[in-house]
Amino acid sequence: MACLHDHSCEDHDCSSNWSLYKHIDLPKVSALNEAVPGSAKSVFKAWEHRLDSSAGHLESNEGDPELLVYIPFTSDVKIKSISIVGGADGTSPSRMRAFINRDGIDFSDAQSMQAVQEWDLVENLNGVLEFQTRYAKFQSVASITLHFPDNFGGDTSQIHYIGFKGEATQLKRDVVATIVYELMPNPSDHKTKAESGGGYSQVE
Repeated sequence: MACLHDHSCEDHDCSSNWSLYKHIDLPKVSALNEAVPGSAKSVFKAWEHRLDSSAGHLESNEGDPELLVYIPFTSDVKIKSISIVGGADGTSPSRMRAFINRDGIDFSDAQSMQAVQEWDLVENLNGVLEFQTRYAKFQSVASITLHFPDNFGGDTSQIHYIGFKGEATQLKRDVVATIVYELMPNPSDHKTKAESGGGYSQVE
């Protein structure tokens, strides 16, 4: 399901309230079948810069439109919607499949595994469409892998922007207890009258 992004972001403050861009662990983003290694990182940017491709874009290898993009987050997130800005002349992805919290997926895995959700995409060259998630299934997302099996007839697939909207939550898997227990008694609290040479003995 896609909905039209038809309001003013200045009024709704999309980037700060709902955009998950700042929670993407960008150095760890990767893609399979990208023509230019590392180019997948260029498609993640603030909403207001979604149409700016000066830093590059993600493109598949010639004659093979399939792409697989792995996106980890720095904190667990809840994803409400996904926006994809593809290329012109049939190079936009025509379908998208999502896998949650599954690291190291390759094309064989993606083709054989059941996706959490699948979308039939439309050409979204201006980034005004958002594809809604089945929100209950997109809770506590530490990473998401997006599979783009095909496009609208181009020799390659191009993606210029991928955006997520939702909420960030506390990263439960990295929570460290801040309470430090005293493993040994404080020497100043347990000195005996028979101490000698500045030493001390602990009272059991």
